[in-house]
Amino acid sequence: MIVLVTGAAGHLGNNLVRQLLARGRKVRVLVHSESASLDGLDVEKRSGDILDRPSLDGAFENVEVVYHFAATVSIIPKEGPRVTRTNTLGPKNVVDACLVHRVRRLVHASSVHALTPGGSNGVTDENCAPNLDPDAPAYDRSKAAGEAEVRAGIKRGLDAVIVNPTGVIGPHDYIPHLAGRALIDMYLGTLPMNVAGGFNWVDARDVAAGALAAEARGRTGENYLLSGHWAPMPDIAAKMQASTGHRGPRLVAPLWLAQVGLPFIGAYATLTGSQPLYTGPSLRALTEHRECNNAKARAELGFGPRPLEQTITDTLAFYAQAGLLERGAKRGTSLPAGAFL
Repeated sequence: MIVLVTGAAGHLGNNLVRQLLARGRKVRVLVHSESASLDGLDVEKRSGDILDRPSLDGAFENVEVVYHFAATVSIIPKEGPRVTRTNTLGPKNVVDACLVHRVRRLVHASSVHALTPGGSNGVTDENCAPNLDPDAPAYDRSKAAGEAEVRAGIKRGLDAVIVNPTGVIGPHDYIPHLAGRALIDMYLGTLPMNVAGGFNWVDARDVAAGALAAEARGRTGENYLLSGHWAPMPDIAAKMQASTGHRGPRLVAPLWLAQVGLPFIGAYATLTGSQPLYTGPSLRALTEHRECNNAKARAELGFGPRPLEQTITDTLAFYAQAGLLERGAKRGTSLPAGAFL
């Protein structure tokens, strides 16, 4: 049985591929651009682009299960069109290829941001409506639109299940972005201040395990919220200090002050050609999804996130081994204060 993984070179994809191989599965990965993160792994590589439907046929041939983990994650407003195209057209093309090639089951990786924050009772769970708020960040709306494409495929006869992770951190993050960059910058002392607010953090290894359980036991058409533990950004810095002895930024800007500073942060980033410390969407992300209920995933999938302290320790150990805790090391273009995925 061949299992195909899109987005295998990404953070979640790398963890998923390793867990599939550990279970003795035959893994094929869809490759859009080469990545050294997959070197040495016993995988079959097939070229293709989720935005180019005909290019997928060779990769989907004789595949029984597909994990669609490829996505564009960004909270930079000007990248909205690219985010929307990748996270909407990509699932549409993957769904069509699954149907054409009679794939038995699709596991689609969405996001907590596809769900309207805090339903009627203030808690985010699978009963929350899709996030169609026109004022929501493009990423949030694009992930909701991607889920709609999967549901359209289910109506056409596709067996598919959806997982919704929260803020992902953990090992095998080879080109850190968002949450990983925030942790690295805290460690190096290059983050001048934290912003008040926080997020629900989940280990990438636990998300991969949850996705595998969704393949085996998830009900067709169901969403499963794979959440971990809520913690404010200053607490993340404190846990890092407890683990490594490295102190995070002492200053914490209240959200109202961060909002006031947005135009100046943006102007400085434009003048210097750097990434802004934070953006409007990133500040919004730090105020949403504080209460996440993963009871459904626990009951039906056996999902159980590990302690956040363990995740932070293991993540920093991975970054150290990969040489990413050195000044000047290659890192992704992330937004530290808005590290939500």
